[in-house]
Amino acid sequence: MKNIFFIYTLLFLFILQSCVPKKNMVYLQNDNFENEVSQAKYVGLHIQVGDILEINVSAFDNIAARPFNLSTISQIGSPATTTSSTTAPSSYTVTTEGTIYFPILGTIYCKGLTKEQLKADLENRLKAYLTDPIVAISLKNFNISILGDVKSPGQKTSALEKLNIFQAVALAGDLQDSANRTNVKIIRFSEEQGKDIIATLDLSEASVAKSPYFYLQQNDIVYVEPDKNKQIAANTTNPNRNLILQLGGVFLGLFTLVYSLTKK
Repeated sequence: MKNIFFIYTLLFLFILQSCVPKKNMVYLQNDNFENEVSQAKYVGLHIQVGDILEINVSAFDNIAARPFNLSTISQIGSPATTTSSTTAPSSYTVTTEGTIYFPILGTIYCKGLTKEQLKADLENRLKAYLTDPIVAISLKNFNISILGDVKSPGQKTSALEKLNIFQAVALAGDLQDSANRTNVKIIRFSEEQGKDIIATLDLSEASVAKSPYFYLQQNDIVYVEPDKNKQIAANTTNPNRNLILQLGGVFLGLFTLVYSLTKK
């Protein structure tokens, strides 16, 4: 009788262990998380090969600015052209050489520059032709990929250029309950090193906001791995292993109860 109770107790403890509540379910756990998040630094997007940039040039004299906008070049000299036409965006695709071909200015190398750096470069070049030129640049193909234990994995397009990891997670419908929030990987291609760099973020800690990977770059890959319990369950031959163990515990408990009553 003592042996049966001993076996039952061990099995009961094992089942309890498998039912331990998942830790680190809460994002940004920190008593001082407001201060941590306020320190997040955004350095801007770095232009990559294949990026589609919308670039519009305006100036004190809008007519003089027209030759620098692709959308209005064909309309130069047309009396029907209005000032509003100079504000229409013009799209440029960054070539494999990391350049764009800009009207009149010619080939401009821009790979690796931030939008602000390219804006400053173009405005400086345009000063030779225009008074007070203003250049507006936007990225039209901000794509990231979110894989792993999320509710809606796949490639996502963001309307925001300043996109942090939590906004990216929101695009994927949030993490699954079984996701490992402490080991989210960011895969980013480094132009300087010529290879992919892998960084790890702990979304349960507010200090994640200090990471240079907190804000995503276009074409980043976010991988969310499942927790150990889900990995074990996925690799187990019988997917109903946990259910069988729990049912076994119930049956063993009933058997023990019946056995003890028959001995009275």
